[in-house]
Amino acid sequence: MADHRHLARRGAWLWAATAALQACQLPPVAEPPAVEDMPAEEAPSGWRAVALAEDRDRLDRLPETWAAARAAAARAGYARRLAAEGELLDPDAALPRPEPSPGPYRCRIVRLRAAARRPFTAFPPFFCHIVDEGAQLSLTKEAGGERPGGYLWPDGERRLVFLGAFARGRERLPPAYGDDPDRNLAAVLERIGIFRWRLVIPLPAEPDALDVLELIPAVPPD
Repeated sequence: MADHRHLARRGAWLWAATAALQACQLPPVAEPPAVEDMPAEEAPSGWRAVALAEDRDRLDRLPETWAAARAAAARAGYARRLAAEGELLDPDAALPRPEPSPGPYRCRIVRLRAAARRPFTAFPPFFCHIVDEGAQLSLTKEAGGERPGGYLWPDGERRLVFLGAFARGRERLPPAYGDDPDRNLAAVLERIGIFRWRLVIPLPAEPDALDVLELIPAVPPD
């Protein structure tokens, strides 16, 4: 009988010691999330992979630039001139299927500058060309002191993005985009009617200024 009481006391002591030891243990450490579960930043593609950061930002801010430039022109008394240009100066006029056909175009520029004394200026027409380069279309201006040239990149259903540079003086060709930051040019090409396009160019030197280049196919000379 004494042995049974001794075994019972020994068992109770062992149970109490085990319970106390378990109470002192730390909770288990949570496992870190697997690497594949963490969101990864997508790398830019298409024209965004080629364009410089300042040009990407300039094109992303195009709606704000449109609004500021149009408002300044209207305040300065050019509301009728804005309306007379119709879809050319309507920020929401872009239509599907923006790709222009290769060939010569009659081009002219309307400049909107929110911070200038004259916020609306229309320039005489000139000729420019769309050329099928195989993988891409190119656009070049043929005459003038500054002659833009570059390539068109697809960007959704209603626009192409133009990345190029200016040729100056007697230069036959402009530098490649990115070679000379002072000459870089980023713009948006949109179709705004039947056989009518526009190239919207936010001007790098003026945050609220636009050159809007109208393109209408020209009949080649005989």
